[in-house]
Amino acid sequence: QVQLVESGGGLVQAGGSLRLSCAASGRTFSNYAMGWFRQAPGKEREFVASISRYGASTTYANSVKGRFTISRDNAKNTVFLQMNSLKPEDTALYYCAADRSLYGSTSPRDYDYWGQGTQVTVSS
Repeated sequence: QVQLVESGGGLVQAGGSLRLSCAASGRTFSNYAMGWFRQAPGKEREFVASISRYGASTTYANSVKGRFTISRDNAKNTVFLQMNSLKPEDTALYYCAADRSLYGSTSPRDYDYWGQGTQVTVSS
């Protein structure tokens, strides 16, 4: 079992930045690829970014490429999402998730453990 707790969400103006964190506990953190997903009201959960077990490989949704950066610190059991140049359409509940695979996936169905989410609201 892996427990995931997100933090760092909040209200920010368009063009601003936020850094999300996801702290993991329970199992060996480096045994899991990690992903960030988001869900806006009335919409399906969508992929944002993923990172492989040791951080060598990252994948981004086209909508955030060049603005968001995913990283991880295996010594601190934490994955991060640096979000720059935020837009109102980035407003959503952001979740981190753990996947037993080496590289992670863009599909939420492939992830084994989920956090409770942290709200990000971007005002125009």
